[in-house]
Amino acid sequence: MKILRSLAAGLIIFGISSFHAQKSDLGAWYMYFGNNKISKKLNWHNEIQYRNFDAGGDLEQLLIRTGIGYDLAENNNNILLGYGFILSQPYANGEKTENIEHRIFQQYITKQKFGRFYLQHRYRLEQRFLEDDFRMRFRYFLGLNIPINNKELVPKTFYASAYNEIFLHFDSPVFDRNRVYGALGYVINKNMRIEAGYMNQIQENRNRGQIQIGFYNNIPFTK
Repeated sequence: MKILRSLAAGLIIFGISSFHAQKSDLGAWYMYFGNNKISKKLNWHNEIQYRNFDAGGDLEQLLIRTGIGYDLAENNNNILLGYGFILSQPYANGEKTENIEHRIFQQYITKQKFGRFYLQHRYRLEQRFLEDDFRMRFRYFLGLNIPINNKELVPKTFYASAYNEIFLHFDSPVFDRNRVYGALGYVINKNMRIEAGYMNQIQENRNRGQIQIGFYNNIPFTK
């Protein structure tokens, strides 16, 4: 257990030190994900992501998403309708610019378990209302969690986490980006967990790494 705690602390320390050593090449994403039951079948999704070009302060993107989902099966096969607000501050010719995007999205999530392997498939369709453009995009996410010190993802469990997500446009160019992620997570209790890891984002003309720290809250709003 002490070794696992040391690994978790080491990963976070490595991320913080890397921010200062590679400001131009390594970004940081701080993320909160809420998925809260509001009835037996309905859930409220709420999400905030604060994405930086460096450790903090040089904002790349602020993303806020929310939506209402419905379980087609007990705690599984969830369909959701959502909305996202995205504030981006990219650099153009060395100067900061600002763009605002409004996004409507529909998604389907299904979960599977094979022994110690927890799988999640997410299919998402996005309608993106940019300031001077409208685009549609499809995303497929495949995630995997594997408990380390317990057989199940019960409280006080460390786990390995990985995912791959591909983004495809409905027009040309079809390929938008691909994200590959690996992390170490910890289950705090039955409704909360935390992860720290590294994500590599591949785009047509850019390949950039991100340190990610995410907090997950599934506290139900029902008895």
